[in-house]
Amino acid sequence: SEFMEKHSVARLIGAPPGYVGYEEGGALTEAVRRRPYQVVLFDEIEKAHPDVFNVLLQVLDDGRLTDGQGRTVDFRNTLIIMTSNLGAEYLVNLGEDQDVDAVRDEVMSVVRASFRPEFLNRVDEVILFHRLRRLDMDRIVEIQLKRLENLLTDRKIALSLDHDAIEWLAAKGYDPAYG
Repeated sequence: SEFMEKHSVARLIGAPPGYVGYEEGGALTEAVRRRPYQVVLFDEIEKAHPDVFNVLLQVLDDGRLTDGQGRTVDFRNTLIIMTSNLGAEYLVNLGEDQDVDAVRDEVMSVVRASFRPEFLNRVDEVILFHRLRRLDMDRIVEIQLKRLENLLTDRKIALSLDHDAIEWLAAKGYDPAYG
């Protein structure tokens, strides 16, 4: 949702000369220019403005992008990951023991209807993920609690939760439809 507007392109590659913020450069181009070995995540890419897709087409096709100041930024060592909820309605209805490949054709049909062919042709791979199960949520709660314990230990605070409390947290944070 951050890149839904037309002006989002200026935030990615920087404002053109004469516009406010020209000196700052773009968030994407500056980050990759300074550290070319990056992982860039575009979450919910289907919500992006069409002009953002035009920028991505150039990056995915040429491996480089020209920023608002006219500098060429090399993206050849950058891994670009895009997430989408397109076709999620098919994945939600899968049973716990069913493989995502059972609905791959339906999901890909929705993806092809939503993205231009020239964009999809530049994407190396589309990976379908299983929705989170309740067991996964239990593990996530344990991981997050461990992080919290470490933070609190630095402040000389002890955290102790019994199994029932962990189960309660996992149940409160879990929705079978959304993981």
